Parts: sequence; structure tokens; C-alpha cells
Amino acid sequence: MDKIMYGAPVDLSFRSLSRLTDAWTETPYSGLRPLKKNSERKYLSCSLRLSNNSITDLCDLHQTVSHFLAEPSHLAWLDLSFNKLSHIEQVLCELPGLRVLYLHGNNIHTLSEVDKLGALPHLHSVTLHGNPIEMNKTYRNRVISALPRLKTVDFSAVTQQERVLARLWHQSNTRCRNTRKSLG
Repeated sequence: MDKIMYGAPVDLSFRSLSRLTDAWTETPYSGLRPLKKNSERKYLSCSLRLSNNSITDLCDLHQTVSHFLAEPSHLAWLDLSFNKLSHIEQVLCELPGLRVLYLHGNNIHTLSEVDKLGALPHLHSVTLHGNPIEMNKTYRNRVISALPRLKTVDFSAVTQQERVLARLWHQSNTRCRNTRKSLG
């Protein structure tokens, strides 16, 4: 497990990929730490970088993770920043070991999409800045409210005060919605 947890990231950034399956024929970049493989020629890593491509959907994410990683269930860090994703797809919520998720610089328009990530029990860091949802004045409160276990949002630490404000915002918002339902 230690070898896998501390292996270098499998880096498939800047490849002009439009589909995840396009990555399967690519050789990951080799950084300062060399990538190590097991006997099946899969990488001993828990990190996958797919940033700065043109990926529009994640329908083949499980197969792509399995294609590259020796232990796909140990995927802890996924970088999908600077792609063309417009939704937070359900497949992301099926990565139970995910701790860090970069989605900044995409095209996510609907703030409620963030709620889906609440299914990830170990997620402690997420980036969503540079998406249209960032323009919503309740953006940071909503993200912290939807994902109360986060330690950082957009590379910035979540403070105790922000947690309290997000909780109050959520309670107030829930009451307003319930009042509207009972009046309607």
C-alpha cells in the first residue's frame, strides 16, 4: 500500500484528449519521481492527472483508472482541471477513496451539482474556481455546506468561521424552501 500511496502521479495532462479512451494509447509524462510499474505494467500510484485537455464527459473513467493504476480502488487524487466538463458526473461519486479532486477551469454551470460530491466520504480538498458556478454569490458557502468535511476549497483553507456560516446559511435556506413548499 505504501508504494502505491506515495508513487508519482500518472500524468496525462496537455495531451489534447477529447475522450478518456484517447489516453489509453498515451505514455504518461515522467517527472522528478520516476513512475514505477507492477508486473502487469500498471502504475504504482494513487494519483491521476488529466488536466489541460478537452475532455467533455467521464463515461470511461473507471476503465481509464483501471487501465493505468495497479490498484484503481486506491485512487486518492484526481486532476480534471482545465477541461470541458459541464457536469459533475455520478462516476466521480463512485471513487470511495478520493481525497483530492481538481475540477477548476471547466464549464460547470449549476451550483447544485456540487451536492453529488457529498457521497465521497474521504474528500477533503476540491477546486471548482474558474467554472461559471463561481459567479454565484453563495458559491463558497454552498460548497462548504454541501461538503462539510472539506479542509480546503479552491486551494484555500476552510476556516471554522466559514463552517459556522455555511451551516447557518444551509439551515436558513432549508427553512425558506420548506416555507415556500407549505405556502405553495
